[in-house]
Amino acid sequence: MAHPSPPVLGIIGGSGLYQIDGLQDVTWRKVASPFGEPSDELCFGKLEGTQVVFLPRHGRGHRLSPSDINFRANLDALKRVGVTDVLSVSAVGSLREDLPPGTFVVVDQFIDRTFARTKSFFGTGCVAHVSMAKPVCTRLGDAVMGALQRLGTPAKRGGSYLAMEGPQFSTLAESELYRSWGCSVIGMTNMPEAKLAREAELCYATVAMVTDFDCWHPGHEAVTVDQVVSVLVANAGKARALVKSVVPQLGQHVGPCRHGCQTALDHALITAPEARDPAVLQRLDAVAGRVLKR
Repeated sequence: MAHPSPPVLGIIGGSGLYQIDGLQDVTWRKVASPFGEPSDELCFGKLEGTQVVFLPRHGRGHRLSPSDINFRANLDALKRVGVTDVLSVSAVGSLREDLPPGTFVVVDQFIDRTFARTKSFFGTGCVAHVSMAKPVCTRLGDAVMGALQRLGTPAKRGGSYLAMEGPQFSTLAESELYRSWGCSVIGMTNMPEAKLAREAELCYATVAMVTDFDCWHPGHEAVTVDQVVSVLVANAGKARALVKSVVPQLGQHVGPCRHGCQTALDHALITAPEARDPAVLQRLDAVAGRVLKR
């Protein structure tokens, strides 16, 4: 399946990400979803001619806890407005000494330890199983890493993101367990986001911005709130610079994703056509309309 020409890039992250120099024709619009209310209105704009759609993951003013985010509505809304590629930007804690605060990690794997979230668009009435072996789009990840290198931002390509439920941070025992698993960073927001992006046949990549070492680190107790806030502010500025740098490059892409992101549902639907619930299919019109219309 070919991209529309040009691609439409979705950015999920903090509310400050849409405050980018050069962003034109900015409008906010409420987008309805059959899966409920998205986190906020969507911000539409153009950056050097490329259409961009921003979604504040926690809502403007950070109203929503990670467990209260309607991930299905967020991804469905982005798909409905024509988004083809999604760049997810989120704050994380580091589980490795060589990933200090201020480092950006372009992760390539996830371990999902969340338990209180609806994780699929599909279910009773229409069952589907997509592959999550390689959960991020290499094309997007490569472009992001290239932009970070051009900007001189401390960055690491590759690593595993441990998604915990929250909203509390991990215990010391949990933090040490996740380190023993070889995880690089820990956060609360990228699952089931990545799973739903795959089900929606969207190219997806995560930029994990390290704000602090998790509680495993010997110096953790000495970190002050002011220090964390200063890193958050610096990371936000770097994230805006990243978006400004990478969007024009991604906007030049034409044709289908060579990694098959836009065909993830080709062999995923299990329920026989005659057994599919029409009401469920109606909700899936944006997410799975391509394969349901066959």
